Amino acid sequence: MKWINDYLENAVYVDGGRGPLEFDCWGLVRDVRRHLGLKELPSHGSLRNTDPRSFTKAYREESSRMHECGPEHGAIAAVLVGGICVHVATVLLFQDGLRVLEINPTRAARCIKHSTWLQDHVKVTYHKDRPDD
Repeated sequence: MKWINDYLENAVYVDGGRGPLEFDCWGLVRDVRRHLGLKELPSHGSLRNTDPRSFTKAYREESSRMHECGPEHGAIAAVLVGGICVHVATVLLFQDGLRVLEINPTRAARCIKHSTWLQDHVKVTYHKDRPDD
């Protein structure tokens, strides 16, 4: 998964960014799924970090089409505060265990151990494609 280095070295956070070098958290999740050979998800290009209500509506829409699961390779990790979705990232399996690839307004793209990532997030749900898709 050497393609991850492209994100870590070159990706910058831009609200509404869908690539190839400018991403918000949803844009990065979409692009990572492409590398994993998973189903393409809608762009939701009008979503902005500053509009959590719309972000949450899109999260509910997309997660309703998916299967809730535990943390596993390729799963989307959704961070919730109350009932509001505030962030998404992708779980990846490496030889040393699960890691999370993310980007946000205060940090460049990073890929950190899942257990470390969880320390910053109280409520996380995980979603993967339904087997019949």
